[in-house]
Amino acid sequence: MAAPGENLRVDGLRLWDSLMEMAKIGPGIAGGNNRQTLTDADNQGRHLFQDWCKAAGMTMGVDAMGTMFATRPGEDPDALPVYVGSHLDTQPTGGKFDGVLGVLAALEVVRSMNDLGIKTKHPVVVTNWANEEGARFAPAMLASGVFAGEISLDHAYSRTDLDGKTYGDELKRIGWVGEETVGARKMHSYIEYHIEQGPILEAEGIDIGVVTHVQGLWWLEFTLTGRDAHTGSTPMALRVNAGLAMARIFEAVQAITMAHQPNAVGGVGQVTFAPNSRNVLPGKVVFTVDIRTVDPVKLDRMRAGIEAEAARICDELGVGCAVEAVGHFEPVTFAPELTARVRDAAERLGYSHRDIVSGAGHDACWAAQVAPSVMIFCPCVGGLSHNEAEEISPEWAAAGADVLLHTVLETAGVVA
Repeated sequence: MAAPGENLRVDGLRLWDSLMEMAKIGPGIAGGNNRQTLTDADNQGRHLFQDWCKAAGMTMGVDAMGTMFATRPGEDPDALPVYVGSHLDTQPTGGKFDGVLGVLAALEVVRSMNDLGIKTKHPVVVTNWANEEGARFAPAMLASGVFAGEISLDHAYSRTDLDGKTYGDELKRIGWVGEETVGARKMHSYIEYHIEQGPILEAEGIDIGVVTHVQGLWWLEFTLTGRDAHTGSTPMALRVNAGLAMARIFEAVQAITMAHQPNAVGGVGQVTFAPNSRNVLPGKVVFTVDIRTVDPVKLDRMRAGIEAEAARICDELGVGCAVEAVGHFEPVTFAPELTARVRDAAERLGYSHRDIVSGAGHDACWAAQVAPSVMIFCPCVGGLSHNEAEEISPEWAAAGADVLLHTVLETAGVVA
């Protein structure tokens, strides 16, 4: 089909107003949001999104993982839908834009299509994936992983939060257990718009990131078992110190990651000490190592190296060591025809752009297993994300949404 006219734009002010309205739900303590998966705040945000979709003339479907699918019909009843979206759940100290921008920009695309009287051959489905963040229920991208057949529904339902509550029970409690079988829907393609969560676009003054790849990752949960002991009265040579083993493993993660440069990252973001008392050596330490790279061979070498070094360290200190892989996906290459479509849209609209690799995982990683997929990035201030100080500008948000609009129209096919 011919490219849609360069004059087509979303209503950037309406998009920004929607973002700010959603941000009122589950406010954080420092200007961001705490709208974690399956909390009462998540429930409230879902209802607001559902109301907006209904007002835009869409019908809502929900699957057994609680993922929401709002459909704008296409003109061809046999044409597979184009899916567009991201997630509404946040980190405990999350920003107002991570994930939310992609969902509400997709909604804005439909609203703009309605305003302009545009009809498409393919249906367009605005999607809110459940539990993308994985902050409350690990792993991340849980619902899209079940959708792609990479995670079983039973396994997903059995995931627990720090209070021992299960995903399945909490989903039922807030009333979002849908009737649809997870993964039964068929996709023509999937398009996700997101903030970069990194500093590159802003630093280079680039409007649009054309995401060509996503790094693969391993989340490795280590459980180290030592012996609780008084920090003041236990001689150094007689300690079985799980905390010391943890510290040495942290150094090993850094060293092994640096040995696999370029384009590899690794670190630790979550640690739990027990008994966690200031004058007691920890008898148990649990922490998660996060390693990522676009090279699958390098990714597996990093994992093997970290696990081997951790075993050596713990053996030397007499500390027990157990490792469980609690999150994984292979590096992802997005569909070349869709990345080209994003580039062309940015060119027509007069926005600067560059190819970019995502350092973070997204629902598009799993969607890419079942349909051609692509992502679009907009800049974020200082590259800051998973932080209440996360910020973007209304102009950045609108620019990416404009590119999203044109990409969706070309993919879904405008009907005269």
